Amino acid sequence: MNTVRVFVPRDAAALSVSADAVARAIRDEAARRGAEIEITRTGSRGMLWLEPLVEVETAQGRIAYGPVAFRDVASLFDAGFLMGGAHALSQGAVTDIDWMRRQTRVTFARVGAIDPLSLDDYRAHGGLKGLERALAASGADIVEDVRASGLRGRGGAGFPTGVKWKTVLDAQAAQKYVVCNADEGDSGTFADRMLMEGDPFLLIEGMAIAGLAVGATKGFVYIRSEYPHAFRTMRAAIDIARKAGVLGASVLGSGRAFDMEARLGAGAYICGEETSLLESLEGKRGVVRAKPPLPALEGLFGKPTIVNNVLSLAAVPSILADGPQAYADYGLGRSRGTLPFQLGGNVKRGGLVELAFGATLRDLIEDFGGGTRSGRPIRAVQVGGPLGAYLPASQFDTPLDYEAFAAIGAMLGHGGIAVFDDSVDMARQARFAFEFCAKESCGKCTPCRIGAVRGVETIDRIVAGVEREKNFGVLDDLNQLMTDGSLCAMGGLTPMPVMSALRHFPEDFRRAPQRAAAE
Repeated sequence: MNTVRVFVPRDAAALSVSADAVARAIRDEAARRGAEIEITRTGSRGMLWLEPLVEVETAQGRIAYGPVAFRDVASLFDAGFLMGGAHALSQGAVTDIDWMRRQTRVTFARVGAIDPLSLDDYRAHGGLKGLERALAASGADIVEDVRASGLRGRGGAGFPTGVKWKTVLDAQAAQKYVVCNADEGDSGTFADRMLMEGDPFLLIEGMAIAGLAVGATKGFVYIRSEYPHAFRTMRAAIDIARKAGVLGASVLGSGRAFDMEARLGAGAYICGEETSLLESLEGKRGVVRAKPPLPALEGLFGKPTIVNNVLSLAAVPSILADGPQAYADYGLGRSRGTLPFQLGGNVKRGGLVELAFGATLRDLIEDFGGGTRSGRPIRAVQVGGPLGAYLPASQFDTPLDYEAFAAIGAMLGHGGIAVFDDSVDMARQARFAFEFCAKESCGKCTPCRIGAVRGVETIDRIVAGVEREKNFGVLDDLNQLMTDGSLCAMGGLTPMPVMSALRHFPEDFRRAPQRAAAE
């Protein structure tokens, strides 16, 4: 009897809905029936409403079943699922599922398909080709490829990655560093976690290429403390890569050095800001540094440092493997390539969707997301995390593109999209932005530290009906002060959700007072 491969995700989202129990139940049921199986634990495909999504390798390809509970396992065997048999939970071939078929998976091409900790699996699916090409090129050539691809920072600011790398390449120093910002703290975002748990060697390869490009021999991936599974997976993958010669004193036998390690954060949202992250990596309190000097010139331990987000570094191997033009062919305008968007909030089908820039919000929330989970009309969508703008239905046809979003006073950020139905109170959401900033501010600059607290108080007065017009004026002044005077984006972007809520949903601030917003 041939051994059948069964794939069960070990992604944190799948684990939260008992994926381990499902894997054990499949193993036990196969043993009772004398079936020869091999269970491979993978990352998640990103269809979170179907987790745990179990896949079976058949002659017709990988057939998916989900969401599978451990109590469903016996009936799956009865239906012949090891041969792709029909069952109420059958989703058909993974590649034919509409959610997957309509995506442009570049960065996430392997996530959910491979064993995350099998270097052989990674190689078999095209891994390390970018690193091999980088080893045959000069640092300047690698940097030029990244520049020509149009890759921009996927952490929020959208700064051209090639420009940052060129600055570090040209800096003169005996030691340089590559730092990966995996402190994914924005509400509604989970792409970094999914990639680290589902394809960690891709991030390792991207960081190694970055090191070769600028002459850095050491790298750090700084992972948020709330991601224990990602941290363990990254540490294990780094050990495997080092033993296989992918990392170390001679990368793939080239004689060129690059090594790296994973570090765990301590739960501070502000450490997602690059200079605060560097302070934390150095063992100090996570407080924002004044710029200049830029981290590219004086970063970790005062040395020239590349600081990039997980998705930025993870895009690099395909750029080197396939050439910069292949990547630049995706997208539009100055927004080239793809971005993994993360659908969350009140949405029927939440999960990760990787698309080329240029799709619209409506494509994501209606076609992929299927509307609200509550069945009520969508009233607002917040894009870009807790400091992103709230957008009304009239702006849902805006292209998902850095410049198009900036033109409407919004930002793409890390690609997180939170959906709200018509029961949402936008005054309370605006208050939350100030409250969040007040809690998470590092406290170094006055506009952020004090402004956010005053913002909470001012919105409370407005909602309570206390001298509304005067307090609207105070709110305008606070928003302007925080935007112009804050040391970093924590305080500088906090007014964005507040101003968008005021602009698009003014009626929520002018209702007859019924209760204090703080209650």
